[in-house]
Amino acid sequence: MRTCMMLVYSMTLVSIAVSLSSNTDKLALLSLKEKLTNGVPNSLPSWNHSLDFCEWQGVTCGRRHKRVSVLHLENQTWGGTLAPSLGNLTFLRFLILFNIDLHGEIPKQVGRLKRLQGLDLSNNNLRGEIPMELTNCTNIKEIFLEFNKLTGRIPARLGSIIQLNELSLQSNKLTGEIPPSLYNLSNIEFFSLGGNKLLGSLPSNIDIVFPNIKDFLVGGNQIGGTLPASISNLTELRYLEISWNLLNGPIPLTLGRLNKLEIFRISANNFGSGGAHDLDFLASLTNCTKLSKFEIFKNRFGGKLSDHIGNLSIHLIGFDVRYNQIYGMIPERIGQLIGLTYLSIGNNFLEGTIPNSVGKLKNLVILDLQENKLSDSIPLSIGNLTILSELYLSDNKLEGSVPFSLRYCTQLLILSISINKLSGNLPNQTFRYLDSVIYIYLSNNSLTGPIPSEFGNLKHLSHLYLHSNNLFGEIPKDLASCLTLTRLVLWGNFFHGKIPQFLGSLKSLEMLDISNNNFSNTIPFELENLIFLNKLDISFNDLYGEVPIGGVFSNVTAISLIGNKNLCGGIPQLKLPRCVGDSSKTQKQSLKRKLIIISVIGGVLISFVAFITVHFLTRKSKKLPSSPSLQNRALRVTYGELHEATNGFSLSNLVGTGSFGSVYRGSLLNFEGPIAVKVLNLETRGAAKSFVEECNALGKMKHRNLVKILTCCSSVDYKGEDFKAIVFEFMPEGSLENVLHNNEGSENENDSLILSKRVDIALDVAHALDYLHHDEDQVVVHCDIKPSNVLLDEDMVAHLGDFGLARLIHGSTRHSSKDQVDSSTIKGTIGYLPPEYGAGGPVTPEGDIYSYGILLLEMLTGKRPTDNMFYENLSLHKLCKMKIPEEILDIVDSSMVMPTVEDQTWIVENNIKECLVMFATIGVACSEEFLATEVA
Repeated sequence: MRTCMMLVYSMTLVSIAVSLSSNTDKLALLSLKEKLTNGVPNSLPSWNHSLDFCEWQGVTCGRRHKRVSVLHLENQTWGGTLAPSLGNLTFLRFLILFNIDLHGEIPKQVGRLKRLQGLDLSNNNLRGEIPMELTNCTNIKEIFLEFNKLTGRIPARLGSIIQLNELSLQSNKLTGEIPPSLYNLSNIEFFSLGGNKLLGSLPSNIDIVFPNIKDFLVGGNQIGGTLPASISNLTELRYLEISWNLLNGPIPLTLGRLNKLEIFRISANNFGSGGAHDLDFLASLTNCTKLSKFEIFKNRFGGKLSDHIGNLSIHLIGFDVRYNQIYGMIPERIGQLIGLTYLSIGNNFLEGTIPNSVGKLKNLVILDLQENKLSDSIPLSIGNLTILSELYLSDNKLEGSVPFSLRYCTQLLILSISINKLSGNLPNQTFRYLDSVIYIYLSNNSLTGPIPSEFGNLKHLSHLYLHSNNLFGEIPKDLASCLTLTRLVLWGNFFHGKIPQFLGSLKSLEMLDISNNNFSNTIPFELENLIFLNKLDISFNDLYGEVPIGGVFSNVTAISLIGNKNLCGGIPQLKLPRCVGDSSKTQKQSLKRKLIIISVIGGVLISFVAFITVHFLTRKSKKLPSSPSLQNRALRVTYGELHEATNGFSLSNLVGTGSFGSVYRGSLLNFEGPIAVKVLNLETRGAAKSFVEECNALGKMKHRNLVKILTCCSSVDYKGEDFKAIVFEFMPEGSLENVLHNNEGSENENDSLILSKRVDIALDVAHALDYLHHDEDQVVVHCDIKPSNVLLDEDMVAHLGDFGLARLIHGSTRHSSKDQVDSSTIKGTIGYLPPEYGAGGPVTPEGDIYSYGILLLEMLTGKRPTDNMFYENLSLHKLCKMKIPEEILDIVDSSMVMPTVEDQTWIVENNIKECLVMFATIGVACSEEFLATEVA
């Protein structure tokens, strides 16, 4: 009886012990979660008390003890740290926390995990040193800590973990010598220390210390010495990566013993001596029948490429010997390597012709033969390479014409044949088919004739270098279709005619060099519109007349005008003569005219303001022509179509979020051009009403300065939940908010809006409000005028959007009490909301005018009305009012591309200060607080 009782007691104690141990694991996991997820709500939702912890995401428990044996979480962006409580999971065998944006250090408590067999913390942001305590985990077989920011030395005691057969510490910031003790790990199969700053040499008896090695990766360090001959005895070796080190000497001639070798990378060292026998080892590699990649670039190898090259593995996909001292001819037998996807033998001393057999390499994606001494013509067989993506033949002695067979290389992205002796015209039809090409380099040849009009088909073209040839004619107008062009370099030819105005429509253009040609006439002012243009060279032509002052012309270091004798005007730093007649006043009057237009429109909108001394129009402003109705107005879309159009409403397609939903970029099969899909968050109070209001408000309105609605979708999603979305035309330049404020600190001044462009945008918004407020049938009050609701198309034309808060007031009774809307139902934006709305006053068009005034002042100063500099007695409105007119320059946005502060003379001569004062005066007048309250 007593024995039986003892057994019961014992079992009870065991049960209690197991329960307590299990609870320890649960508490450890909860503590780990808090740090791991950085306290982000809704992370790891299954980790709660309603579920057994063994059922939590990423957790696996042992069958016998109900203790955590595996913790596996990956591909998250929590940005947390590893808590010391990790050490309490003492039954843990595998800890895999891959790519979850971990920060901080690896806790020393990891050394308490005595049962640990596998550790993977790779692809994170871990810092600090590898803890010495990790070496207490004597049963560990796999350690993966690559792609972190670990520092310090590798613990020498890692060499005592005799069970280890996989060690990866690559791509960290580890320093010091590779501990010799690591070469005691005779069971190691995967050894990766690449991408650090480690010193040392390769052991001469590497075959003895690592008899089972399969992958030996130590590239990207500072390892010196020679490649030991004993490496040929590593019969299990598949992957040898020792590139980017300080190794030297010859390559063993016995590498053919490595019959399992697949990847051989020894690039960027000091191997070879420039001698005739440096490449003799290639013959032995013909026995490595599984070899797929052979890379020896950036060494000192001399000698010739022998016919043995044709006997290399049929599995070979990469052959890269660039930047060596290889001479002789390219063997005809190279055409036998039909599996090659890249062949790179550029930057050597090769001569002779390009063998016709190259055309047999139909799997080539990259062919690099540049910077050699190759001669004769480019073989027509090059056209057989139909999936070729990159072709580099520059800096040789190639003759003849550009082969017409290139038209068959329809997937070409890069075409580089500069610095040769090519002649003849550019083939007319060839470039019609190369509609994927991005970079074309044909400079420094003897090409003749005009630029083919087919270049207009190159919709993805970014770089076009045709300089130093004998080309002539005019720049074809077809280039206006190349909207992605960033660099156009045509200097040193015989082009003539005017500089085309359409160049000003190439909004992506960063460099334009048309110097040393025969261009005549005046410089088109349209070039001022190129906000990314940071280098313009139009020197040594026959140009005359006024030099513009906006855009790139405002930066004397970015332009070159020499060799044009009859230019005048421009910024003072150019020291050009003044222009005769009225032409010199054109630009400074342009800003003034635009601001006067704003003041007139503004006068119509706020005509009740008695103190504004502007002559009003006594009749209703003439409306701008409406935009033509969209051909896709009858467009109907389903939830499924929008789901597909936005890649499942993925984060990569998300372009913005608002109070009632999110906006995604997408594309529909039946609509040309990108679309914007505003998906309503129906859980937000008022979102459904916002959907109805916005659809109603935009349904009948058509104006060039309003965002164009394509359709509204009211449906159910794949889960059966209500789904509502509004589809608009996409505005590629984003919002005015982004342009004004997201470029803060930019080093490129052309990222900012110049004054004239801000005036244009202000005009666009004024036109939109004039249309909304003076419609004959109904008056629309927007109720949320602010920079984030002003969207910009590819031409930087502004479009007013987001009518979710808009209110409709019928035309003839728009000021009667029965039609005025109680503003207590309006949720506008603080800083832009009229004061009377906060006091419960009615919604009126004058409320939009107040918000418009604040918008103008923000555009002028670059300061939000909610900026920290403003407090109870100082607002954006009061600041601007105080500084008008004498101190206006003190508050102007410094990111405007104009020398306002630095050059007072320029400001006076060009009436810029007067324009700024007018801009500020309009904004202040529109945002006077007492105006709206008096009307109320």
